[in-house]
Amino acid sequence: MSKPQLKAVIFDMDGVLIDSEPVWQMAIFEVISNLGLNVSMQDMVLTTGLRIDQVVDFWYARSPWENYNNQQTAQAIVDTVVSHITRDGTPMPGVLNALQACQQNKLKIGLATSSSSLIIEAVLNRLGITSYFDAIESAESLAYGKPHPEVYLNCAKALNIDPVSCLAIEDSFNGLIAARAANMQTIAIPEPQHAKLNKWVIAHQQLDNLNALSNFLANYK
Repeated sequence: MSKPQLKAVIFDMDGVLIDSEPVWQMAIFEVISNLGLNVSMQDMVLTTGLRIDQVVDFWYARSPWENYNNQQTAQAIVDTVVSHITRDGTPMPGVLNALQACQQNKLKIGLATSSSSLIIEAVLNRLGITSYFDAIESAESLAYGKPHPEVYLNCAKALNIDPVSCLAIEDSFNGLIAARAANMQTIAIPEPQHAKLNKWVIAHQQLDNLNALSNFLANYK
């Protein structure tokens, strides 16, 4: 059975375009530790790929704290992340190469992220890549974030491309579940220390970094 024709590539943002997962983990750890939770940095990987309100809900369900205010806690985390990205956010390897390869292959380019518009703006401005994107969709105001597929379906709709003709690039398992549920082709680019985990088998393809995308697109049949 032949693969569907590719007409668009949809990128996740955190951990795919920008090296922000460690920043998110530090920000979440700092804020929830200040609320009195007994957590470690190693625990922070449990919420990778979730929307920020879901992250706060996750930790509150595990260890409730007094005067719970999801929005206030989420905003404190977001402000910390934006500040760091604006100051010294760095692109993941191969970002420009990947975006240019998509253009050379006449593919539309989308962004589907759980992050808020504040963070999207900070990242795209910091990396200087806003002009590459034909559609930018956030899950911030949706009923559900990833692993629900809605943000991916919305991005495909904004691009006016059938989801089966879209390729989603993700670094998180929750994101991959969302893209698969949207019926898209998928590439996983996990953090090196987690790259050998069996769970990535749900992706159609696994790459080391975005520098490998141009070869993948050239050989996609």
